[in-house]
Amino acid sequence: MRRFLFLMVLCVSLMQVACADSEKAIGMTDLPEKAQQFVKQYFADAKVGYYQKERDGFTVTYKVVFLNGDKLEFNRKGEWKDLECRNIFIPDEIIPAQILKFVRDSYPGTRVVHIEKTKRKYEVKLDSGMEIAFDLKFNVMELEHDRD
Repeated sequence: MRRFLFLMVLCVSLMQVACADSEKAIGMTDLPEKAQQFVKQYFADAKVGYYQKERDGFTVTYKVVFLNGDKLEFNRKGEWKDLECRNIFIPDEIIPAQILKFVRDSYPGTRVVHIEKTKRKYEVKLDSGMEIAFDLKFNVMELEHDRD
């Protein structure tokens, strides 16, 4: 009987966590402090459409979506994890120096319009359609040209 009760409590708890996935509109002050400073420092002139907090199980992501469609994503600590900026330039100070140097040397005249940082790699997309994946030591792992 105890096992059955324990399993029932466990199942109900897991279902609550699974059902807790949600997206919620928030204000600028609801972003982590580090994310607020990032937006103020690098995107102060951009017009924000909305701020959003996304919960997926135990993962929390914060989004800033600008009126022009550009998007920034931050983790729960306020560190950027995904920047998609086709209309606003991604400031060079944000892009790791090794990636910026590779792009400037290999693809002069292009700019980074999307950069994503994961636990294992950086993924970069240029305005020319070139997509480049780097490992965490900034070695090129993959090159691909998107024809879209």
